[in-house]
Amino acid sequence: MEHQAPGSQPVKAPLIRSPGKLVAAVILCNLAGILGSLVTITGEGSWYSTILKPSFNPPGFLFGPVWTLLYILMGISLYLVWMEGPARKEVRLALIAFAIQLGLNTLWSFLFFGLQSPFLGLVEIVILWISIVATVILFYRVNRTAAILLIPYLAWVSFATFLTYNIWILNG
Repeated sequence: MEHQAPGSQPVKAPLIRSPGKLVAAVILCNLAGILGSLVTITGEGSWYSTILKPSFNPPGFLFGPVWTLLYILMGISLYLVWMEGPARKEVRLALIAFAIQLGLNTLWSFLFFGLQSPFLGLVEIVILWISIVATVILFYRVNRTAAILLIPYLAWVSFATFLTYNIWILNG
């Protein structure tokens, strides 16, 4: 949005209207990741290290940086929708969908790692994937950039769904 006084150059509105809300949104998403990481034990001697994994299983060191980046993108996406005004019905619906998928995101770690259940992890991640698709659609209706920022997350969870399926098959 541009503001212009007569006879002056256009002034663009700031990209970040509320830095505090942006930081809060990014922290919220990363807290979900931190909560899930409390039960995600993959080191030597852990349950995860003893189960069979497919050849395309990424190296362990990759998960932390990838998820951190995804949670940052999710937080920015959340901020963009939040700034559209929660008084609007479509914004509220999008925010509710986001909250549901974020909760499901955290739940996956507790089912897969905490309960050591690839099957429950698989069932849950399919539900998570559907909820992410719904969130992307609802975000798109409010703010296209916010929806686009969720595409890497959807892609990673798509891969994680395939990986979880293969782990379940190999260890079933």
